Amino acid sequence: MATSLVAYFSASGTTARVAETLARAASADLFEIAPADPYTAADLDWTDRSSRSTKEMNDGANRPALAVDAPPLDGYDTIFVGFPIWWYVEPRIIDTFLESADFAGKTIV
Repeated sequence: MATSLVAYFSASGTTARVAETLARAASADLFEIAPADPYTAADLDWTDRSSRSTKEMNDGANRPALAVDAPPLDGYDTIFVGFPIWWYVEPRIIDTFLESADFAGKTIV
């Protein structure tokens, strides 16, 4: 088992490609942080005030459900977390992921 994990959320595929490259280079395991309800192009339209992503980002308490629970982190020393930047911060699903597991004693990059 790898001692590093690359956990990533990718809305368009760009972050996924970078995460895959990093996982290969670091000999790390890979975990996709995916929403239970996948985003559509309309959901991601940041110019539409009524789009799902806009509503999520305007609500700091919003936590989109994960499609799959985070893997057990017991064997990992280092966890890389990758995501696109939305409204100058992480997408709310990253908050869901970070709040769903115990990262005590882990190095988070």
